[in-house]
Order: sequence, then structure tokens, then C-alpha cells
Amino acid sequence: MLMGIKTFEDYYNRLLKMKPNVYIDGVKVDRSDPRIRPGINVIKESYDRANDPDFEDLCTATSHLTGEKINRFTHVHQSKEDLLKKQLMTRVLCHRVGGCIQRCMGIDAVNALSVVTYEMDQVLGTDYYPRFEKFLRYFQKEDITGNCAQTDTKGDRLKRPHEQVDPDLYLRVVETRKDGIIVRGAKICNTVAPYADEIIAVPTRFMTDKDSDYAVAFAVPADTDGVKLLSRPAYPHKRKKLYAPAANMGDVESFTIFDDVFVPKERVFMNGNEDSRVTPFAGFLALLFAHFHRHSYTGCKAAVSEVLASMSALVAEYNGIEKEKHVREKLSHLIGTAELVFAAGEASAYRAERSDSGTYIPDEVLTNAGRRLAGEEIYNEYKILADLSGGLSVTMPLEGDFYNEETGDLVNKYIMRNPNISAENMHKCFRMIETALGSEISGLSQVAGLHGGGSPQMETITMMSRYDLESLKSIAKYLAGIEKELPRYTRPTVTPRAILDRFKQIYAPQVKK
Repeated sequence: MLMGIKTFEDYYNRLLKMKPNVYIDGVKVDRSDPRIRPGINVIKESYDRANDPDFEDLCTATSHLTGEKINRFTHVHQSKEDLLKKQLMTRVLCHRVGGCIQRCMGIDAVNALSVVTYEMDQVLGTDYYPRFEKFLRYFQKEDITGNCAQTDTKGDRLKRPHEQVDPDLYLRVVETRKDGIIVRGAKICNTVAPYADEIIAVPTRFMTDKDSDYAVAFAVPADTDGVKLLSRPAYPHKRKKLYAPAANMGDVESFTIFDDVFVPKERVFMNGNEDSRVTPFAGFLALLFAHFHRHSYTGCKAAVSEVLASMSALVAEYNGIEKEKHVREKLSHLIGTAELVFAAGEASAYRAERSDSGTYIPDEVLTNAGRRLAGEEIYNEYKILADLSGGLSVTMPLEGDFYNEETGDLVNKYIMRNPNISAENMHKCFRMIETALGSEISGLSQVAGLHGGGSPQMETITMMSRYDLESLKSIAKYLAGIEKELPRYTRPTVTPRAILDRFKQIYAPQVKK
């Protein structure tokens, strides 16, 4: 085993040593609780494959800090190839767990911080990047599973953080000390937090000068005093006999409360309470994390579409309708969505720009276009699976009835459809689709497919803030004869690098003074 690549056992033993601060339905539990295990099984795949020689090229990388081999889920992208491999790794591992691999949150946050902390130091003369780099070395050496806590509870959506009736409705710094800060607030929709090593908090929006207390980013161990993880598990119906990989995977979402949590100074990566000059960078960090995360989604959601397509194709065969024209049309729609979403992520990686810190940032318009397509199609994709599988997927007798001496032979007799498919395989197929359509994990997956990483509306907002409509109009003006010349073609987009350069123009002169 390499130093920067740990085993699942290493990871799981760390979880077992953590202080109990996970709450499920009003009861505080430790991380050995069986309701958490299906989510842990998903993370297990990321460790197992990194230690599998057949997946080494895809699931490992070389640290730019140490030159050592590390898990790709701890890597900061140093090239376009890194972005492409991360996207493909996400797609491949999502196939193996039947949905979200969950570990992308931590590495997407780390990549965003690698850019923004460096830029803050360059523009403002702060010392956040060395702190971050020290954390990154630990993150890579120990092969850390991270959660990114971004989404605040937000209170009144029409008011900014400082305008809320309760100032704690956005996470904020309530005190800055010589040795660190005290933070208070809550973050919601936190996938993987109850079985993460570290919680990385970043802002959720742009901040005004009056919101400086809310311009905060940091990392703390997930069992830090004052951190309370109010957790909601989601997993398939428990199996008694019929083993299947899909039956062992799940998810736990956390409503994460920071109840006056102390964060050591070396773990603070942005603090507007101490230095209000960093406040404008809060919005850029918020968007950059979302951007890296949406690029991961172009691997994840392409895989989800393929998983649903594979289930739809299999159940169509088992129902004896696979050659019907309407079936092929539905399958082509699922396949087409998967390929378009993934292609958007690939093109985004090919158009990536290198930041001054060395981190490569994918193209925002293409990334958001791909992620928006995935979100807009998610319910239609589940509709196709439901259409082709029929009502039996949610009305089938429970597993025990298939093994009961009195009813087993009868239910196996009457479940038969395609004479070329055994009753046992028919049962396995529909039990799998029951998980996809009729379990609690199904409901979570559909909402996550719409909102995870940002809803289609958020992708629209980002795309329109990056696309130069005036440049676009020049095509129409030329064709209409309003303008005599058509400018040489350039993509009318504003890139992350251009935004960083703009920050420097605005703030660097102030520092020099």
C-alpha cells in the first residue's frame, strides 16, 4: 500500500474512533450504526478501486506537492488530462455503485480552495494559501474523505445574510481569536457528512460589504465539538436472501449544525470577520466549488442515465418488448442524454484554463450546460424506466413470499413473462427496479438529480452571467445589415481566469497603497 493511498479498513477504523455526534431520528449514534453502513459501502468502492491494479491509472494520481502516488479523490487537477480522468473515474465508479459515488464533494471543494486561497494571497497579501497547502498535504497523505458544507439554511430568500431576522441563518464567524475563530450556523443537504473524515465549509453566495462575517471557509474533523450531524439515511429495502450489489448501497444526508464551533487558525481559509477585504472572494469561492462539482456531475449524471438505461433495456428484454419501436426510442433518449452530458464535461475539460496556483479550471458554460441538461431530464428518465417496467416494480410481493414453502412456487410460476428468462432472474431484475423506483433511496436520487450541485435554474443563472450576449448579437446585426463587418469568431464567454484578472485589477492597487 502506498503512503497516500489508504485501504477501506484504514478509513473505516478512523470512523469507528470518532466521537458520536450523528443524530438519527432523535437518537445520538456512532458511525457503526447499521443505517449508515449502506452509505459507507459506496465510499468503500473509492478505496478498493484505488488499490486495484486494473483501476490504478484511473483512480490514482501523482501529487504535485510530494510526487507520491495518491488517490485521485484527493488530487488537485494539474492538467486537462487530470480533469478528463476525474470525470471518467466518476462515471466508472458510479456504474459500480448504481448512483452517486459521493466522494466528489470533498475534492471539488479542495480544488476550488486551491485557486481562491492563492488568489487572495496574491491580491490582498494574506496567508491563506500556505494554510490550505498544509491541509492539502494531510488530505492527500491520509487519503481523506471530505464533505463540502456549502448550502446555508438561508431564511428569507429575498434577504441577504446581514438582513435576516436571525443572523445565524447563514454560517458566520461570531468571534476571531489569536488562535482561531468561533463559527455558528447550519449547512444543509450535506451528502456523506456522517461518514466523512473532514467537513470543509465554504460560502454559498456572493456577499456585500455588510456580510463580511459570513465570508468564511474552513475545515474541521467531522466529530469536532459543537458539530451536530442530524442525519437522514436512505437505502434499499433490506434483503434476506437475494444478494445483489445494488442492495448494499445507500446515502445519508446531514443537516449540519455548527453550535459555536472552534476552528484553529491553521484550518481557516477565509475570514471576513478578521479582514473584510476577503469578502468579495466569498462569492467567487462559492461559484468555483459549484463549478468543479458540476463538472464532476457530468461524469456522475451521465452514469446515472446509463444505469437507468441499462435497467430499462434489461426489463424491456425480460418483458419481451425490447424490439418494439417505442422502446428503442425511449432507450435512445436515455443513451443520448448520457452521452451529451458526458460530452459537455469532456469539452469543458479540453477548454480548461490554468489558474496561477496551477489548478486547471474547466469551462463554465459547457459544464453548466451539461449539468442543466442532466437536471432537466432526470424525472423524464425515471418515467421511462417506470413506463417500460410496469406496475410490478412497486407492487411485487415481498422477498419472503418467494421463499415461503406455500407461496414460493406459485409466485415464481406467475412472475414469468419472457420464457427465455428464469423466474429467479425475473425476480432479481424487478427487485433491482423496485429499489430504483419504489424505495426511499429512489426518491432521494431523483431530487438530488434535479438539485445536486445546483438546480437547472442555478445553471441558467451561471451560464447567462458568463455568456456575452452583446457579442452574440453581432451575428444577427451582420446578417440584418445593421453592421457591415462580422468580427472574427471568438466564443462570447467570460472565463474564470478573466474573473480572477478582474479581481486583481480592482484589489491589487489597494494592497500596493
